[in-house]
Amino acid sequence: MNNLIVRALTGAVFVAVLVGGTLFSPMTFTLLFAVVTGLTTWEFSHNVNSYAGASVNKLINTVAAVYLFVAFGGFCANFVPSRAFIPYLVSIIYMLVSELYLQKADPLKNWAYAFASQIYVALAFSLLNVLAFQYDPMTNKTAFEPIYPLSVFLFLWTSDTGAYCCGSLLHKYFPAKLFERISPNKSWVGSIGGGVLCLVVAAVLWHFNPTLLTLPQWLGLGAVVCVFGTWGDLVESLFKRQLGIKDSGHVLPGHGGMLDRFDSALLAIPAAVLYLYSVQAF
Repeated sequence: MNNLIVRALTGAVFVAVLVGGTLFSPMTFTLLFAVVTGLTTWEFSHNVNSYAGASVNKLINTVAAVYLFVAFGGFCANFVPSRAFIPYLVSIIYMLVSELYLQKADPLKNWAYAFASQIYVALAFSLLNVLAFQYDPMTNKTAFEPIYPLSVFLFLWTSDTGAYCCGSLLHKYFPAKLFERISPNKSWVGSIGGGVLCLVVAAVLWHFNPTLLTLPQWLGLGAVVCVFGTWGDLVESLFKRQLGIKDSGHVLPGHGGMLDRFDSALLAIPAAVLYLYSVQAF
């Protein structure tokens, strides 16, 4: 019972901080996800160093990831020019060249995991800025639209809730597994239930934000986030299975680590960006 209470309280605080930080202002949004980016990258680096035999420089890797997020935010908000990315490029070059002098056992593995974290974690979170800061060519101004990044998390939470409820209630009647080799608890019926609930939430978002996207576009965004969020969850499950660990960390009591909490988002965010660009282009 105590574990359930701790889990519930931690989950409530997590949701409140994420929603509040996203909606309150561009500054709180940037600070919140800069911290999330740093903690997640540090956790990724720690896991590969501890369980995969790598020797990634956790400090340099984490600082580079946080800087990439902040640079993306400044550029998307039209506060800084593109040359703001130069320090990030310097850090990438450093991580390559430093292995020539450090004489570590497996430099190729260090490169692979360091750059994997930059693409898998840092770039994914940085793309939240593309969703949050929308440029209007008609007015030549950039507006902060927190509903876009927040909608990704609303869809993901809805998908998880719907999948759990439908899977728990109907798995006896529809036992087919979604991806048993990697995640034996996921079922097709649960995933479908989560997808249906995402479409309901998409309709609600359209009702309160009809000027941002049309109803079909909101429904499409919900479907894209649901599908790629499921793949994101499976990707992180494969990552943990390969490392031989159950949880990616213990930052959030009862919920595991940062990768455990944001695994779905790491694929859903880039997919949402691609979807919205496609909608705006056509």
